[in-house]
Amino acid sequence: MKRILAVDDTRAMLGMLVDCLEDAGHTVYVAKDGVEAMEQLDRHQPDMVITDLNMPRMNGLELIAAARETPQGRTLPMLLLTTETAQELKDEARRIRATGWLCKPFDPDQILGLVDQLA
Repeated sequence: MKRILAVDDTRAMLGMLVDCLEDAGHTVYVAKDGVEAMEQLDRHQPDMVITDLNMPRMNGLELIAAARETPQGRTLPMLLLTTETAQELKDEARRIRATGWLCKPFDPDQILGLVDQLA
């Protein structure tokens, strides 16, 4: 069982991700944007972060970049889960050391496989 921080400003998407992860036995913490996610990182010390890209206050790329500057975030697996496909965004994700890029809608088996592999 892993501790996963799920970050998305869309309630329905966040609910589907939480259901998928909790049904597999994982503990899930949630945040609606990157600012809340940074607070959750400190509070819960998750084994992995799965974050949306486009969110208010702090987007997914900004979250990953900020988390990489913290001791607990340096090596933490962090996946972007988004509808975006622009190459420049993927290049930026690589530059800030995002662990992976997944497209919405997500495949539950793929998400769970990555949790098992990376977390």
